[in-house]
Amino acid sequence: MAAEKFIRLDGYREYSVKEMKERSALFRGDMQRRRSVRRFSKREFPRGVIEDCVLTAGSAPSGANMQPWRFVVVGDGAVKRRIREAAEKEEYEFYHSDATEEWREALSELGTDYQKPFLADAPYLIIVFAESYGLSPDGTKIKHYYVRESVGIAVGMLIAAIHNAGLVTLPYTPPRAGFLKEILNRPENERPFIILPVGYPAKDAKVPDIEKKTLDEMAFFM
Repeated sequence: MAAEKFIRLDGYREYSVKEMKERSALFRGDMQRRRSVRRFSKREFPRGVIEDCVLTAGSAPSGANMQPWRFVVVGDGAVKRRIREAAEKEEYEFYHSDATEEWREALSELGTDYQKPFLADAPYLIIVFAESYGLSPDGTKIKHYYVRESVGIAVGMLIAAIHNAGLVTLPYTPPRAGFLKEILNRPENERPFIILPVGYPAKDAKVPDIEKKTLDEMAFFM
């Protein structure tokens, strides 16, 4: 029988009830300030901040610890422009042909249209890819489990890390995202999951006047 590969749990920290309440309330309040932003400043910031945020996302749990995510960080202006042009082409077709009237009406409250300037304006784009399967050094396929769930958790942690760093982002998913694999030269086992533009908000940035569900509306305690 193979030896068990377990190590001591050294990372856990227990807090007093008082500190637990303070920390949970502080984190809640901080995260409730988070907003999705569509207008970005072109002001630069150190790439190391992005690296720390990606490493935070990479600490997420995943099915069988397969970690089926890949993060492509784009800071090159020419590549960002190519992504914007390709995305806007897909968005134009979506808004003018594919979207149902119900879907267009839902989007109208957010003030969105086919134009996506944030894809070129934000200093960095983090494009998250989900690995359908892994590959061993000899090319053998390695099965991945709960891929979408695992990548979704990692993206949530990434968004929280970006907010915690004092930056803003916007979870953006093009109607059809196959162009990302071509532009970024990604392998066959990866599929685009989401784009996160990252940076400072523009000075004139505004966000929709929306409300989140209350605790009673979204949680049930039994």
